[in-house]
Amino acid sequence: MESKVIEDAVVLLGPELEPFLCKRFEWKDDAIVAIDRIRRVEGIEGAKILISPGFCNGHTHMGDSCFPDGSIGLTLEEGFFRPNGFKYRSLAETNEEEQLRHVAAHLGYMAQSGTICHVDFREQGPAGARLLRRAAEMTGVQSVILSQFEGVPFSEEELSRDEAFLPEAFKEEVRQMLEVADGFSESTMNDLSSVAWRWIRAECEARGKIKAIHCLEDENYRSRSLEIAGKGDLERAIELYNADLIVHMTVANQEEIKRAALSGKTFVLNPRANANLGLPTPPIADLLDSGVNLMLGTDNGMLNSPNMLAELDYSFKLCKSQYGDALRPDPGSILKMATSNAGKFLGGDYLGYLDEGLPASFVAWDFTAPHLRASKHAVASLVSRVTPAECLLTLRLGKTLFSRDATWGKGG
Repeated sequence: MESKVIEDAVVLLGPELEPFLCKRFEWKDDAIVAIDRIRRVEGIEGAKILISPGFCNGHTHMGDSCFPDGSIGLTLEEGFFRPNGFKYRSLAETNEEEQLRHVAAHLGYMAQSGTICHVDFREQGPAGARLLRRAAEMTGVQSVILSQFEGVPFSEEELSRDEAFLPEAFKEEVRQMLEVADGFSESTMNDLSSVAWRWIRAECEARGKIKAIHCLEDENYRSRSLEIAGKGDLERAIELYNADLIVHMTVANQEEIKRAALSGKTFVLNPRANANLGLPTPPIADLLDSGVNLMLGTDNGMLNSPNMLAELDYSFKLCKSQYGDALRPDPGSILKMATSNAGKFLGGDYLGYLDEGLPASFVAWDFTAPHLRASKHAVASLVSRVTPAECLLTLRLGKTLFSRDATWGKGG
């Protein structure tokens, strides 16, 4: 296959996303074959194009992308809790082909806004995982699928005793989910007994699958966990379930942030979704200072479009407000949450940074737009000014997921 070249661009290179003015950025097949660096820069330096790693959306629920703004006027419990929340009732009423059409269209929108990979907490058991896998194959966007039970394994009375074994039918459902999915995710630690969590942990670890959970989305997550087991939900997620990926941390206190840092786990923040539900926003500044590996996600399709540019912008400004400081955070630390920090967690095909010899998984952004052409800080502009309208080209492993011009990128 003929190589492709972009000339005279600023390229964000390496895990630290350092901006370099480059004479030539060349890729062939699925790999970057040449990057001719001129010098390190801060601004766009008159270049017309910025090249960044493709984004990873660290937390999505693509199933409810069928119902945009369906949760308006509903509480967290009314909109999103099983078995009678709006989301679950609506999913049950939506046929497979209609759901597939909506999910695939939203994955296409992800590519159009620079996202090449997402981590999905997928409802509807094995069937839901298979549907999302089909959509990913249709669009080329990488879906890391974490499956959730279709039904509810335990009654409130059984959960209160915290000693019930997982019924055999649900054990079989876990086995089937893990055949097609990349891991397991349940809504909260309070949905299953400690005995069940130990069994699921062992099953996932034996198969090398990801273990994920929502924690501390509101105060009830912690207080209910204390009632059931005498420990908070974050503590149980780490010690009992050994979760690899922990989402939300919205109401995390200083003790819990310290526990998170000591755990070595990866955490995903969803500030726009939390704000949309009228919840507190996560303590991004304190979590950044703690040194935990942080990712960003857009969360439910009912709450937000899966637009990581909007998430980056909101998170950057929210974090500045939390610091109460015009100088912090460095915008690169926020951008890493959608790129190289995700690569630390996922590995494999998704690294989240660019260099010679690495996969051709990148986005080219049009910096000729009036609000970008004189940028004095290219990374800050990407984090807080770029919109999907400036996306020119999105590639994953050398395959075009989105192109604003079919002839874009000339032969080398």
